[in-house]
Amino acid sequence: MKLLFVDDEQTFLKYLSKRLVMDGYRVRTTFSGEEGVEAAAAEDFDVAVVDLKMPGIDGIEVQKRLKELQPLLPCIVLTGYGSVENALQSGKYNAFKFLSKPVDYDTLVATIKEAYEHRQELERENRQGTQEARPEGKVKKAFSKFRKLYGVND
Repeated sequence: MKLLFVDDEQTFLKYLSKRLVMDGYRVRTTFSGEEGVEAAAAEDFDVAVVDLKMPGIDGIEVQKRLKELQPLLPCIVLTGYGSVENALQSGKYNAFKFLSKPVDYDTLVATIKEAYEHRQELERENRQGTQEARPEGKVKKAFSKFRKLYGVND
């Protein structure tokens, strides 16, 4: 699983990324919102973990731009300044989850796994929707319904 971390707290991020790499994750760390957006423009990620309060563009703006670049990318928002208002603002851009710092490592990993499963489900739905939108997909679906209706088996 390929993760993007965007956080201006370099010591925290370096420690966390080392632990995640030891657990088998591929991790790209960026230390500003601008760097995070540039990374997402250059490569695809499975899950993003974004700090809310950063100099330059903040986590809400980063999340918005990440969604524009990679619409299915789930964003977990971390903050040391947790508030309902911030959570609601992040929710406008479909934050997968809002976690307060200091975050428990096991909780973070479990949330990353949940976000990844959610993304996989969205990808399956998109593939299914694309297949059904094709003319041959619609015909195949209609033919299948007629076969069931009239009791015809292969």
